[in-house]
Amino acid sequence: MANKLIGEMDLHKRISNIFAARNIITAKDALSMTEFELMELLDVGVNEIQSAVRLISQAASPPCLSARSLMEQKVENEYLSGHLPTHLKGLDSALCGGIPFGVLTELVGPPGIGKSQFCMKLALSASFPKAYGGLDGRVVYIDVESKFSSRRVIEMGLKSFPEVFHLKGMAQEMAGRILVLRPASLSDFTESIQELKESILQNQVKLLVIDSMTALLSGENKPGDQRHQQHQLGWHISFLKSLAEFARIPIVVTNQVRSQNRDETSQYSFQAKLKDGSQEHTRTYDSHLVAALGINWAHAVTIRLVLESKSGQRIIKVAKSPMSPPLAFPFHITSAGISLLSDEGTELKGPGINNIHARGHSEMINFNGDCS
Repeated sequence: MANKLIGEMDLHKRISNIFAARNIITAKDALSMTEFELMELLDVGVNEIQSAVRLISQAASPPCLSARSLMEQKVENEYLSGHLPTHLKGLDSALCGGIPFGVLTELVGPPGIGKSQFCMKLALSASFPKAYGGLDGRVVYIDVESKFSSRRVIEMGLKSFPEVFHLKGMAQEMAGRILVLRPASLSDFTESIQELKESILQNQVKLLVIDSMTALLSGENKPGDQRHQQHQLGWHISFLKSLAEFARIPIVVTNQVRSQNRDETSQYSFQAKLKDGSQEHTRTYDSHLVAALGINWAHAVTIRLVLESKSGQRIIKVAKSPMSPPLAFPFHITSAGISLLSDEGTELKGPGINNIHARGHSEMINFNGDCS
């Protein structure tokens, strides 16, 4: 709107010609000057200047829209939007269809909770034929911690969609659509995703998975080196958001957890340092874990799904979403992948929504420095 041409507005022709003669072409050119400066430059009276500024402001300002108008626009532009089904009925319903296109979706949780399992099932869904609820596309899976297993993906396919995967050659075709990259460093990763932007549209890529962003950054920095880490993360946040919008694909990134305590609120490791400098290997961290990567990353993601274990029960929480209240779904992991125990989510309230549980209150965990 700021670059809207003054000559295309409903100004009096004489005043419009005066603006053009003084090389004031756009709304931004005119509105970046004070009324007094415009009077001097254009040599016209205050009333004409005020009237012109008012008309230019009205023409340059975006119109107010009702909720109904926004909804109608969304329906008209539906081809630009869309969702990747998770094939978890309750979760897909809460997210209005699944993982949305064009934004960042984050999976957060302690090690071994099922983040990579979730990502592999999403990769399978994106590569699956449209006739069976997939996107019929290719997947780029950036496997930082070498957790991707093609055997596990095929097992999930055979158990979840036996009528399709038992067709001759289907398992090989689906596995062939998932490109796995294993960057050795943050610089390798940065170079890879820059090259991806040009090839995603040409190769019909329908999903980008990064598992995990935290491992890339923590491998480059010393624990607690927050300033350097946030500087590195800032560029990647901007690039990934622009890539999601440009390619209109879902980008799913896994995030690890960090302990939050009075001594060190920003450390990555589960281990806390004792006063004598030694490491504490066994400690109850229930309700003291939060997502890593910091507040800037938290603002960048549109959807945050938290996977946790509380009192022996695995739970997936919709902790952040513009289209759903905070909800919790119990789940377990089977040969077919993640499966919800109930499609009815329990609504969450209070500040505990963002707390992440790793075990029940009475259990003690030896993390051994593992933050996968």
